[in-house]
Parts: sequence; structure tokens; C-alpha cells
Amino acid sequence: MKHLSRLNKYFLKYKWWIIPGSIFVVISNIFGVVPAQVIGYAVDLITENIQVYSLFNGFNRQQIIYDIFSQTLLFFGLLIIGLYLLRGLFLFFMRQTIILMSRHIEFDMKNDIYQHYQKLSLGFYRRNNTGDLMNRATEDVNRVRMYVGPAIMYTINTFVLSVLIIWSMFDVNSKLAIYCLLPLPFLVIIIYYVNTLIFKKSGKIQERLSQLSSFVQERFSGIRIIKSYVREDYTRNMFEIQSNEYKKDSMSLVKVSALFYPTMLLLIGLSTILTIYIGGVQVMNGSITPGNIAEFIIYINQLTFPVTMLGWVTSLIQRAAASQKRINEFLDIPSDIQSTNKEEHVLKGNLSFNDVSFNYADTGIQALKNVSFEINSGEFVAIIGKTGSGKSTLANLIMRMYDVENGLIAIDGQDLKSLNLKNYRGQIGFVPQEVFLFSDSIKNNIAFGLDTVTDDEVYDAAKNASVYNNIIDFEEKFETMLGERGITLSGGQKQRVSIARALIKSPKILIFDDCLSAVDTKTEEEILQNLGKIMKGKTSILIAHRISTIKNADKILVLDDGRIIEQGTHNELLSLNGSYTELYNNQLLEEESRTS
Repeated sequence: MKHLSRLNKYFLKYKWWIIPGSIFVVISNIFGVVPAQVIGYAVDLITENIQVYSLFNGFNRQQIIYDIFSQTLLFFGLLIIGLYLLRGLFLFFMRQTIILMSRHIEFDMKNDIYQHYQKLSLGFYRRNNTGDLMNRATEDVNRVRMYVGPAIMYTINTFVLSVLIIWSMFDVNSKLAIYCLLPLPFLVIIIYYVNTLIFKKSGKIQERLSQLSSFVQERFSGIRIIKSYVREDYTRNMFEIQSNEYKKDSMSLVKVSALFYPTMLLLIGLSTILTIYIGGVQVMNGSITPGNIAEFIIYINQLTFPVTMLGWVTSLIQRAAASQKRINEFLDIPSDIQSTNKEEHVLKGNLSFNDVSFNYADTGIQALKNVSFEINSGEFVAIIGKTGSGKSTLANLIMRMYDVENGLIAIDGQDLKSLNLKNYRGQIGFVPQEVFLFSDSIKNNIAFGLDTVTDDEVYDAAKNASVYNNIIDFEEKFETMLGERGITLSGGQKQRVSIARALIKSPKILIFDDCLSAVDTKTEEEILQNLGKIMKGKTSILIAHRISTIKNADKILVLDDGRIIEQGTHNELLSLNGSYTELYNNQLLEEESRTS
């Protein structure tokens, strides 16, 4: 239960749902136990009146006795129906409070988990796959909801009903009650043993389900590759293997449950047999009446429900505990990126790296080594280098997707870590290397970074990104719905929509992380020309592979193996006759070979 203690804050929040719900449980069970006593009286009445009716055989008064007997039975019948109707009414109230409360808690939990996920850094998402994240926020939360709703409701119901029934049994006859309840200790032992198994197996099943969800999500995302390499059969076989593992663990849990419930019913049946035998002996001795035996049999049958529910409820609690443990594992992970400053700061765009080094914790790769440079407000700075030289890492550090381990990144003379993170990122336009578009309209994808935006602003951003003419050629124009990850568009169109999304924010700092690689040279020149107008007086950082893209930059940084090996303007770097010159000459040769 220690894993489920995190839910106490929700119970406190919805205490005015739990308290009346618990009261309704008590009232409904009182109306559930009283009919057994009424039936006991009715059985005794029938027995006594049959004897009296027989004594008046042949007398005129026999019809009077029969009429009184019929009216009394009708009264008892209507009374029992009334009691059960009242019980049903309060059961309805019970479900309307406790079960509805569980849905509210489920809603709060999913929002809290999603909000916590949003706070976690990119490093967390590099270490965990999407399927597992989704499973913990959906399947695991659903299992926990079964605890905060049905499990709690039936736990209270089971406890109250059991207390009322056992108290009523001892009130009638202590000896008979003891014999009836004799099998219960064995049931407690069985429940304890089975619950231990259920807890272990439930945790394993949820892990299997996460693995299966991750497998399916990844394969659907990479369906184009699977079809291109004709690996459908291989993927299907892999899915079958994963499914069989999940089925094997699930069937193991089912077998435990299948053995558990018949055992409980057997013990309940044993109680019924003891009731009839011991009760019959006591009726012959005159200790109790036949009505008491009928009353006890009803109690035993009523006790079947709480005992059966005891097994089901404990199963729900164990499964919920296993799921909550998995949820807590992620909720207990603090964000690598902490921002406590609430003050908002208008960026000027001055940026400096002072002896910055950075290692990726999950791989141990040192991406940057003692990097130092300065960018003044309004400058156009380009970063170039071979694959794996650390260019994208620089962009992520400027965005503060990660925190540096050694050195200092300063924005307008202030430590980046001291700035209000939300306010800071809100003033940056970032175009990532790997374009991601949502399954939404083109218009909403472009306007994603703003809460309110006009159509004209969307059109202007699309024009500046040189994608406007492509969009208006579509039948639905800007209302065209994109497929998953923007699959409706070509690679170059996706890149330009992503650029438009960054431009519409009118950012103080604009970062392009090698995002012009998918567009042709003519379109690239058009975009850069438009950017020259838009970013005038604002800081822009362009990461690229092609020198033709960056030759007009105010400053060019050349990265190699996580270090800045050269920096300067295009002409200054060519005069050095170093790595930049070599890269420039290689690209010239490639262009000449393509044109020839």
C-alpha cells in the first residue's frame, strides 16, 4: 500500500464525495441485512400458523385464520420488496458518489502525469520509449482508477456488510455463528498467498504490455521502411513473439484467479452445510426456531458476496499497487532543467559560451569540449562542421534543452540557468533538424507557437518561408489536414512549414538547425533573402552543411570533434587555408561533378 499512498492527496481533495458515499454504503447494507430477519420471522409465522390452521380443521374460524395468515404474508412480502427497493436506491447514490469520484481522480492523474512529462528534459525522452510513456499514462492509470473507485467502494461495502451479518449471526445464536464462520480463517490464508502472486504477476504483465505498445508504436512509425525492405513477415513474427509472451503471463494470472474463486465458493458451501446440520440439531433441542435456520442460510449467501468481493478487491488493489509503482517511478524523476525565476526578461540577443563542455549522460559521449565564442545582438552567425561535430548539441544548449556541466552560457550577460525558462524559450524561434508536424491543419501547424494569430500573419509567415504558393495549390489550402508527422507534404514542404512556424513568433533569436538541407538551392536563396529582411537587427544562428548557405554570415564557427577549430567571416576563413577551405573546395568539386 506504500505505493498507493501518493493517492491520498486526491482522496483529501474529494473527501466530500467519499464521506457521503460511505454513508450510503452503510445505509444500503442495513436495508440488505434486515430482510433476512423479516424472512426468519415469516418462516416462523408460516410454521406456527400451519399448526393453528390444522387445529381448527372443520371449524368456521379456520377461514378467519386463513385470511389473517394471508394478509400477514402479503405484508411481509411487501415489506421485503420495500426494503430491497430502498437498498437499490442507496446503492445508486453510492455509485453516483464513489464511482464518479474515481473518474475525477483518473482525470486529475492523467493531467498530473502529462504535466510532469512536459517538465522533463530531452534526456528523459532519450532514455525512455514512447510506448512505455503512453502505457503508464493510460493502462496503468486505468488500473489505479479501479482501486480508487470500485475497489474502495466494495471494500467499504464488504466490511460493513460482513460486520452487520456477523453481528446478526451472534445475536441469534453464538454457537451456530461460530460453526458457520469456521472456514473463514482458511480463506484468509488463501487470499494472502494468492495476492502475493497477483502482485508479482500484475507488475510483469504491465511491463510486457509496455514493451508490446512500444513495439507497435515504433513499427507503425517506421512502416515506410518496413515496406521498402519487405520485412512485413519478419515484423509480424516479432509481434507474434511479443504477443505470446504477454499472453503467457496473462494466462498465468488467469490460472491463479481460476483456482481462487472456486476455492472460496467451496468454503462458503461448507459453511452452508454446517449451518443446516448444526442448526437442525439445535431446532430439535429447542434452542432456535426453523426461521433462524432460514435466516442463517440467507446470511451465509449474503456473506458469499463480500467474501467473493474480498478476493476481487484484493486483486484490484494488488494490480493498482503494481501500476502505481510504475507511475511513481516516473513521477519521482525530477526534471534536469529547473527554473524558479518568475521575472520576465526581454531578450536583446547577446549570447556567449564560456569554456562550455557537455557529455550526454545516457551514452557518455562528450559532444562539446571547452567551447567559447560570443554572438552580439543582431548578428547572423553560422555554424558548420562534419556530422557528429556537436552542431545540434550547441543548438540544444542554447535552447536549454540540456544544462551544461562545465562552463557558462550567458544571455545578455546573465547566466542562462537564472532566466525564466518559459519566457526565454517564448522569445526564440527554433527550427529543428528533424521536422515534426502535428496531425492538424497546415494553418494550425504554422500558428502552433502562438495562442492567438490572424490569417494574415499565417500567410505572411508562409510567404517568408517560401511555402505559400505550394499551400494554395492544395484543394483545402491552409485548412489542409496533414497526416501523422506531416506525411501529406514532401520533405522540402515540411521543412518550410516548420520554418514558417518559427517565423510567425517574431522571435528575438532565431535558430536554424540544418533545416535547409531538404530544399533546393533556389528556394534556399529565396528563404535566406526573406530572412535577411525579417531578422534585421535580431540575432540569428544557422547550422548548415552547405557553405553556399552561410557564406554571407557575419561570423562562421567551424566545429570539429566538439571543438571550435576556426572562426571568422567567409573570406577570413578561406585565407586561413584550413579545414573550412578544405570543406569549401570539396563542395565545389561535388557541385562541378553534378553539373557535368
